[in-house]
Parts: sequence; structure tokens; C-alpha cells
Amino acid sequence: MQLKFSVLLNVHAKDNPVWLKQSLDSILNNTICPTEVIIVVDGSVNKDIQNILDQVIKNKVVSVLALPANIGRGAALAVAVPKCKYDLIALMDADDISRKERFEKQLSSFASDPDLSVVGGQIQEVDAITLKPCSKRIVPLTHKEICKYLKTRMPFNNVSVMFKKEAILQAGNYKPFVMMEDYYMWMRVIAKGYKTANLPDILADVRVNKDLYKRRGGFKYFCMNKQLFDEMRKLGLLSLKDYYYILFVRFIVQVLMPNWCRILFYEKVLR
Repeated sequence: MQLKFSVLLNVHAKDNPVWLKQSLDSILNNTICPTEVIIVVDGSVNKDIQNILDQVIKNKVVSVLALPANIGRGAALAVAVPKCKYDLIALMDADDISRKERFEKQLSSFASDPDLSVVGGQIQEVDAITLKPCSKRIVPLTHKEICKYLKTRMPFNNVSVMFKKEAILQAGNYKPFVMMEDYYMWMRVIAKGYKTANLPDILADVRVNKDLYKRRGGFKYFCMNKQLFDEMRKLGLLSLKDYYYILFVRFIVQVLMPNWCRILFYEKVLR
């Protein structure tokens, strides 16, 4: 019997309507169509986006959850997760494209291992305009490798993740943590003992641009990182030795390193 599942997609005023349409098409044209698609509209949007929402809502599996004001992605998803009808929930972004067999592959993983609570995969990063492949973000496959990777870097590609609703709610759901709500949640999920995995397959094409790396630099960004790893220490996931080593490396990359060098570091070393 095919597992039923929901897809959560967050939309806000700054999203590109053309890209949103591509994202929705990739969801609805997968080899296995979602049982439910919830589009969380985070505050007011322009007419072009609204026209797309008006069209896609004609599909019986699609519903729109409109929030009266913009509250941010993490807070919007925190509202939406409990409203999903099904225990399996896939995340999707409004500017990225799911590969055609994404959901089929993830459902197969859950069916073959009932203990799994989170299943992600690899992503192909592409030029935002041309969709020309740039690089791949490869993450570890097994739960043991994911737990180790978590100590230094995000162990999942968020746009590729499908998870069990119960595990996310038991871990406290999405909580406020500027720019790092997902990382903070996966920390808590793993600390609760839930089993995770990543598939070796590329599950999504993700638009990137150089501004992405600019946002990952500066003293303010480093301080947000420090707060995150402070929480990881409290959860018992990080030794004191590892904590200081990670902060040392991140200070160099995020504060001391010039942006052009940081771009090369992310593109050539971390990819």
C-alpha cells in the first residue's frame, strides 16, 4: 500500500512567481503525487504570486494556509506542521525544483525501514537564472555519519527532506533561531534519539547565487553560529574540545576571511 504524505511549501512576497510555478510543477508532476500539498503564504504577496496560487488551488490536493503577516520561514512552518493531515511530510522551497522520482525514493526508504524518522538526499546547485549546474552539496548517508557531521555542519539539505510529523513535534517543532531554524531542529531531533538517513541520489535542483556566501560572513553571523553550538553543547551532542575547535575555524572563515576567499572556500572545499 502506498504511503500517504504531505508537502509543505513556504511562500512570501519576495519569491519569484516564475520560479514558484516551476517548484509547484515539480511537486505535482513527481512519479508519486503528494496526497496533500500545503502552501504556507507568509504574509501578503503580489498579484503574480496570487494568480499562481489561485490556479494551483484548483488541484484537489492543494490547499493554501494564509498567514496575516510575515513571521519568517521557521515560524510559518511551525504553524503549518501540526496542520498536516499525514505523518510523513516533505519540505520544499518556492524557488527550487524537485527531481521527478524524489518522493518515490523517499517513500521506499520509509517503507523498508519503519524506524526511520528523517530521510533527506543530495542536491544539485544550479545558477539561479540559467539552471546551469554549479556544484553539488553532498551530505552523509547513515545515521552514525549524520550524527558526526552534525557537530560541524548541517547534515541535511533541507529542501530534500521528508520527515515523520511525530518526531518533529516531539522534538519541539520549529523554534526561533535566525537563519538556522532547520539546523536547530535537526539537533533536537537527533538528541531525542530519532533515526535519520540521507539517500545517495540527487533529489532536488537548488538555485544559488554569490549573495548566499555574503550572508554567511561577518561577526554577527559568527555570533549566531556560536549560539547554535552553545545549544548543541547543552544537548550533549558536542564535546568541549570540539566546541572550541569549531568556533576557531568558523571565526577564521566567517570573520577574518574576505568574501572572495569565502566564496572559493564554500565552492571548492565544502562542495
